[in-house]
Amino acid sequence: MSSSLDQLKSTGTTVVCDSGDFATIGKYKPQDATTNPSLILAASKKEEYAKLIDDACAYGKQHGKDLDQQVDAALDNLLVQFGSEILKIVPGRVSTEVDARFSFDEKASVEKALHIIDLYKERGIDKSRVLIKLASTWEGIKAAQTLQSKHGINCNLTLMFSLVQAIGAAEAGAFLISPFVGRILDWYKAQTKKDYAKEEDPGVKSVQQIFNYYKKYGYKTIVMGASFRNIGEITELAGCDYLTIAPNLLEQLYNSQDSVPQKLKGDDAGSLDIKKESYIDDEARFRFYFNEDTMAVHKLSEGISKFAADAVTLKGILREKVEKA
Repeated sequence: MSSSLDQLKSTGTTVVCDSGDFATIGKYKPQDATTNPSLILAASKKEEYAKLIDDACAYGKQHGKDLDQQVDAALDNLLVQFGSEILKIVPGRVSTEVDARFSFDEKASVEKALHIIDLYKERGIDKSRVLIKLASTWEGIKAAQTLQSKHGINCNLTLMFSLVQAIGAAEAGAFLISPFVGRILDWYKAQTKKDYAKEEDPGVKSVQQIFNYYKKYGYKTIVMGASFRNIGEITELAGCDYLTIAPNLLEQLYNSQDSVPQKLKGDDAGSLDIKKESYIDDEARFRFYFNEDTMAVHKLSEGISKFAADAVTLKGILREKVEKA
């Protein structure tokens, strides 16, 4: 019997590793990898990554006029260093995140994305191997639309918690979206004080809803379930386009031989009664209907704040080292 991980891959799901710790990625043979400031921060505290920190600080010293600019340059360089190392291991793409502080600034998001792509280019890495991660705010979605249509840069719209965000992202032509399964479950558990079976998991149901909408209306945007709390959430989404999975859960799937049947099938979506909606040309409509989903509003706000805080912590580490360099 093959492992549950191999069975998952055989359902048509592309497995992605959700980690900045590239030393552990290769074991599971994922197609792609995703990172975010929280994952990079966790990895950067390990001794084996000290040289990357030192190299980033040296780069920052050379590319900034003052300390703040040097730290910003060091952070961008560090993110791209991690991405570059990951691309030596995975055959596909790596996702690199735009600073969460720009989540409500379309112009700054586009500029930072172009800068990240330039840094990859300096390392000989083509933009086709990089996904720019942007928060699924109105501004993030519009930034993705500009990057995709005008610059040919593929985007991963992250911190996604609602169908409204997903529809906007698809209409913007985003390459990929990352609906956050586990964080949706967290919110509902906190509100209802109850546990959910995997079949009733509200995060799982959210991804199923988005997947079926995309398949029914022929959107090419890839649905990549993310932020899992247990392997039950993962196996309930077998057949989803992509799933990005943390190393501890990949290890459980790797060591299990439990059956993983395909649960999501794009061909089945055509017969579903799903109303078509549109938001990309109507900011007020997008904001109103997104605002109607209390969970999504809370989790998006929380996620942006957490990523921004971890980026600040990471910059604090870099600042201290740049000052001493």
